[in-house]
Amino acid sequence: MPIRIADNLPARRTLEAEGVIVMAETEAARQDIRPMRIALLNLMPDKITTETQIARVLGATPLQVELELLRISDHVSKNTSAGHISEFYRPWADVAQEKYDGLIVTGAPVETMPFEDVTYWDELRRIFDWSQTNVHRTLSVCWGAMAALHHFHGVEKHVLEEKASGVFPHFNRQPASVWMRGLPDVFDVPVSRWSEVRREDLPEGRGLTVLAESDATGLCLIDDPAHAALHMFNHLEYDTLTLAGEYARDEGKYLPRNYFPGDDPHAHPVNSWRGHGHLLYGNWINETYQTTPYELGDIGRG
Repeated sequence: MPIRIADNLPARRTLEAEGVIVMAETEAARQDIRPMRIALLNLMPDKITTETQIARVLGATPLQVELELLRISDHVSKNTSAGHISEFYRPWADVAQEKYDGLIVTGAPVETMPFEDVTYWDELRRIFDWSQTNVHRTLSVCWGAMAALHHFHGVEKHVLEEKASGVFPHFNRQPASVWMRGLPDVFDVPVSRWSEVRREDLPEGRGLTVLAESDATGLCLIDDPAHAALHMFNHLEYDTLTLAGEYARDEGKYLPRNYFPGDDPHAHPVNSWRGHGHLLYGNWINETYQTTPYELGDIGRG
């Protein structure tokens, strides 16, 4: 089944050009099937790029997915047009009484700030709490993952002396896990962050399980079954040229490691993680589908 997104969302043209099957809202309404209702809380400044990346990996699954775009209620985005936000995004306050099969919380460019200094921290905490009653499963990404671990478990993040940027081999620590099904013992993952969560800071007895990590950049993916959540610190959803774009934006200050052939920023990168991203997100969608109640109203009732 294809992914269901707004008929005129810019991501539609990109995905259709790549061969991703995208279903129009009008077509989806004619099918006698309950789609997977997935909310994307997009905290990134360039919302169009992020929503396209997430829609791409969700659209590769065999289930019909209805992607709904959410935003922080009172936060004004400076890098995406107000028209785009108004047309395609709903403030979380407007959906707080609704229920979703899945919630994806993205990263945000606030990694070096204390959590409590982020202007929307209080609302984000309410969203995390809301996810425990109104969402079947949650996937948090990059800073969003650090924020979730801090909120639910009190885990602190550590600001790095220099940016962790590049494509790094990661070890599959739990190959029998439903989340890691099909992933090799070692697989490449793009990394782009200014902070980290450390294994020694994870509290014992809370059910947290490390699913993937790197010798070079540390923790990558954590299973948090007590909160029906996965916490991903890196970016398997990235496009081939995303790190190149960040390198250009940063005026060449932070050369991504293991990314440009021969470390030549003029060389075209080779995407070695695309399949891994589709597998992980496919596993997440499949497990969510297998375990979510048929009636959305039953979500959160134990």
